[in-house]
Amino acid sequence: MTANVQKPREFTGKHMLTVMLGGFGIIIGVNLGMAYLAISTFPGVEARSTYVASQTFEVNRTAQDALGWDVVATLDDGLLTLAIRDADGVPVQPKVLKAIFGRATHTGEDHTPDFTWNGTALAAMVPSRDGYWNLRLELESADGTIFRRRIQLRDR
Repeated sequence: MTANVQKPREFTGKHMLTVMLGGFGIIIGVNLGMAYLAISTFPGVEARSTYVASQTFEVNRTAQDALGWDVVATLDDGLLTLAIRDADGVPVQPKVLKAIFGRATHTGEDHTPDFTWNGTALAAMVPSRDGYWNLRLELESADGTIFRRRIQLRDR
C-alpha cells in the first residue's frame, strides 16, 4: 500500500502580487468613490471672485455692525423662527431679499422659506429632518443697509 502524499502548496511571488494588487485596488477604489461623492454633492462656492468680494468686505461688515442687530434663529419641528432685535431690544422687521434653508454639504434639500411676520419675529415652516442645517440670509434694513448672515441650526 502506498500513501498518497500531497506536496504542500507554496506561496509564490504571483500570490503576493495578487494580494498587493487586490489590497491597493480596494483602497484606490474606495478613495475614488469618496472623491466622486464629495465633488458631486458640493454646493459650490460662496463668491464667484473672492478678490472682488474682499474689496468691499470691511465696508459691508462695518455697515452691518452699525445696525446693532441681534439675530436669533431657531428650528423646532419644522418651524423656523428668525427673531431680530436692534440695539435697544426692539423687534426689527427687515425686508427679506434672499433666504435659503438647506444642508451645508449639498443643495438637494435647499428650500426658500416663505417668512411671515408674527409681530415679534419672522416665521416659516420648512421641510426639515434631524441634523444640521444652514440658513443663508440676505436682509435689507429700513435705511437700505444689506445684512448678510449664514446661521447654523440643528433640528432635533
